[in-house]
Amino acid sequence: MIQRRKTKQVQVGAVTIGGGSAVVVQSMTNTDTRDVDKTLDQINALAVAGCEVVRLAVLDQEAAGALKDIALLSPLPVIADIHFDYRLALSAIEQGIHGLRLNPGNIGARWKVQEVVHAAKERQIPIRIGVNAGSLEKELLEKYGGPTSQGMVDSALSHIRLLEDEGYDKIKISLKASTVPLMLEAYRQIAKIVDYPLHLGVTEAGTVRSGLVKSAIGIGTLLAEGIGDTIRVSLTGDPVREIPVALEILRVLGLRQRSVDLISCPTCGRTQVDLADLAEKVDERLSQLPPLDKPLKVAVMGCAVNGPGEAREADFGIAGGKGMGLLFRKGEIVARLPEEELLPALLHEIEEYVRDHCRGDS
Repeated sequence: MIQRRKTKQVQVGAVTIGGGSAVVVQSMTNTDTRDVDKTLDQINALAVAGCEVVRLAVLDQEAAGALKDIALLSPLPVIADIHFDYRLALSAIEQGIHGLRLNPGNIGARWKVQEVVHAAKERQIPIRIGVNAGSLEKELLEKYGGPTSQGMVDSALSHIRLLEDEGYDKIKISLKASTVPLMLEAYRQIAKIVDYPLHLGVTEAGTVRSGLVKSAIGIGTLLAEGIGDTIRVSLTGDPVREIPVALEILRVLGLRQRSVDLISCPTCGRTQVDLADLAEKVDERLSQLPPLDKPLKVAVMGCAVNGPGEAREADFGIAGGKGMGLLFRKGEIVARLPEEELLPALLHEIEEYVRDHCRGDS
């Protein structure tokens, strides 16, 4: 079992972050926040995928004004992402958002920070201090000769002091970088200094292929070390694609129990069916399942000789052969079928299982 770092606890709407609570999965909409309907559509899609907290860019007062309806109708707690203009933070708080993401040092004079903190205190709204290696303060870049982990930590600590000086401690921290080793070192350093909950992520991670690898290594490494209370997998494009990756990272590390698990063999010279296509189609169906009251394990194997034995613990599975294959339950063969009937037969078994074990809360 992973021994997780002990942190303070903050509340983002109905979601608890830190203090030993489960690692929370976040994402960020890429819609125009001023378009309430489109933004809510994306938030709903994120919620269905398993996202638990969502962040929105607030570029101007029109976007801030749209937050009232979004926060009211959103199935997820809403965090307003603010840069430079303290008035946008104040407006977002007034509209009923559940959290802020900002850098206190870039919203102006101290009295502006004080106003934002006072408003956040009144509504018990947490603030995430978001440090990014690509936008460190000029003096820190000059001091360290470029973006470094120490520079990122120094930046975070200076922002933390601004809030603590106002008697405010409902704080989360992120120290993101697009370079995984830099991101790892920054989080490891800050974890030794403060006990605030940490939001993990590799910023600007890239497309699905490269971003998935960067995020799995960066986020996964820190989580395995017990560091991290909430995560976001940043991928270019539709943010809904981020959620299964984040959930899988947590599941692999034993930090989140998923009710559905697909196992499939990597194929070899014995494989005589299009196993990759079969596995993709099964995975697609499994991703659409409602919450279950009992875990489901499904196997898609390429060899009718060894498949059932290698996947003995699967509830259901198929194993391909030349022009035919096997349908099995718990390692026991229940049918020999033509290749074209394997997928429909397996999906039928899954549907029967869902009818018996669906929790009925989705």
